[in-house]
Amino acid sequence: MSQFFTIHPDNPQARLIKQAAQIIHGGGIVALPTDSCYALVCHLDDKAAVERLRRIRGIDEKQHLTLLCRDLSEIALYARVDNRQFRLLKSATPGPFTVILEATREVPRRLSHPSRKTIGLRVPEHGVASALLEELGQPLIGTTLIMPDGELLNDAEDIRERLAKLVDLVIDGGPCPMAPTTVIDLSGEQPLLIRQGRGDAAVFGL
Repeated sequence: MSQFFTIHPDNPQARLIKQAAQIIHGGGIVALPTDSCYALVCHLDDKAAVERLRRIRGIDEKQHLTLLCRDLSEIALYARVDNRQFRLLKSATPGPFTVILEATREVPRRLSHPSRKTIGLRVPEHGVASALLEELGQPLIGTTLIMPDGELLNDAEDIRERLAKLVDLVIDGGPCPMAPTTVIDLSGEQPLLIRQGRGDAAVFGL
């Protein structure tokens, strides 16, 4: 059975954030709130946890997972970012956007798109997610908490009931917006809108 933490979205309790980080370091999968909707996350370098995460979501290796990063400088460690891309990212982060960029060698091969060698990245604007990323000192790998049938889960108690035997921790940080991130592909010459979500694509000139 999963654990359940209630963490304040604006002033996260350090003790609970530390315990959540320990669960992730131990191979756990965590459902946590973000500035778009709830997400499932795990340790970047834990192959078994990533495979579990994909099974819960019902997705295969062809679908991007997302690196949740602390800031722009961390994005630049895991993706190739030129001056044009940097300017666009600076205007849109932190926020409810996922951007697709060319992955660097820092990204485990199994996490980048198999045919294009790209990776999705984002900098969430949520107190719980930000505090956990700071505690870990490295990105989390994650995906929007959408069930295989397309249902978007947004209530922590509902998530706990539905996924109690599948995830290791559910963090209740209050309700999130009922919309996934807006996905923008920046790997080409011009930004390309892949999915319209909560973020306004106009910041990318779209």
